[in-house]
Amino acid sequence: MSYLIAKSEDAASEPVSVDSRAHGKDESLRVCAYSKLEELPQPLLDLFAEAGRQSFFLTLSWFENFIQNAMASGDRVRIYGITAGERAAGMLMMRNPGSKRLFSPRKLEALANYYSCFYAPHLTEAPGGPRRVLRAFALAIREEEPRWDAVDFKLLDANSEIFSVLMEELRAAGFVVQNYFCAGNWFEPVNGRSYREYLEGLRSSVRNIAKSKNKKVERSGRVRCEIITGVEGLEAGIAAYEKVYAESWKVPEPFSKFIPGLLRACANHGTLRLGVAYVDEQPAAAQIWIVNSGVASIYKIAYDRKFRDLSVGTYLTTRMMERVIDVDRAREVDYLTGDDAYKKDWMSQRRERWGILALNPRTPRGILEIGRHIGGRAMKRTALKLFNQIKRRLSANNTPQAH
Repeated sequence: MSYLIAKSEDAASEPVSVDSRAHGKDESLRVCAYSKLEELPQPLLDLFAEAGRQSFFLTLSWFENFIQNAMASGDRVRIYGITAGERAAGMLMMRNPGSKRLFSPRKLEALANYYSCFYAPHLTEAPGGPRRVLRAFALAIREEEPRWDAVDFKLLDANSEIFSVLMEELRAAGFVVQNYFCAGNWFEPVNGRSYREYLEGLRSSVRNIAKSKNKKVERSGRVRCEIITGVEGLEAGIAAYEKVYAESWKVPEPFSKFIPGLLRACANHGTLRLGVAYVDEQPAAAQIWIVNSGVASIYKIAYDRKFRDLSVGTYLTTRMMERVIDVDRAREVDYLTGDDAYKKDWMSQRRERWGILALNPRTPRGILEIGRHIGGRAMKRTALKLFNQIKRRLSANNTPQAH
């Protein structure tokens, strides 16, 4: 059985059938690869809405803006879709990053970077779990020509079934697999509390400092806050955010169009909460929150350093928190990736995002990557395994056949 997908990265790939009869299924899976979102058939497009209920970072609007505004010129989109008959079974949003180095590995990566906070395959709910579909992905990617030297999935939920099964199926497909830590993620389950109840549940030191700072801001009479949720006032809000960001401690954005594109996309879909605090009518602090499927994600925060003494950033955080808890009725507030110390003040729980690196022992550059990432012992085990496989094949070929 061949799992070849395509010989060209410049056009949509030819479909191939993946035999699933060994898994007790009557219906076979078909794997296709695509180079553009516009090429996806409707059943695969429908997976974005289904996965979007899990995370905003799996929605179509997220990937549309990412592809348009956050990819290097040499990057190529590679989308793997699996169908079972007329139904979609799963999808992998990937990319092939361009490299100018002659001996760089040919690498397939999750369609994610420093702007991303979560990644997962787009899978439908199916009896028996995700194993059958993830196995098809692993086998198809293994056989694709030209060969991939390395496959890198990042920002996965390390506690999910998908994480463990994906590692197992990549190993079963012949890859040398290593997992690695990506980021901590602080979050707060709201559990039906009001904002006041949430505030009273914070550590006394944090709660008292926040209240003291807010009283200082309110006594000054100089501060007003605005929260933009749609297209009305959006362009002025984007300009205010960019002014604050430019005057903050943060480094310039590597892709200048990404954040404005994200804000417009979220405004059009009703998920945007863009907060701006003005001091004497000057933008002083700004925060981007995204409310999707009951989760309020704190995506970006910044404040103008000349207003540091007024603690306007803390004041805006409390106003935003009050909005998403009491008005949007968020079931969870998520501070997204990063173990910054201040996040512990506002959130009570932590989880982790991990990556999976699969290296191909069937290619010279894949073997070099195994040595670089995993070490000589793993290379010896891999070489021995390949030697035994070749030996068995030669032995089978030399066995006399009965006539």
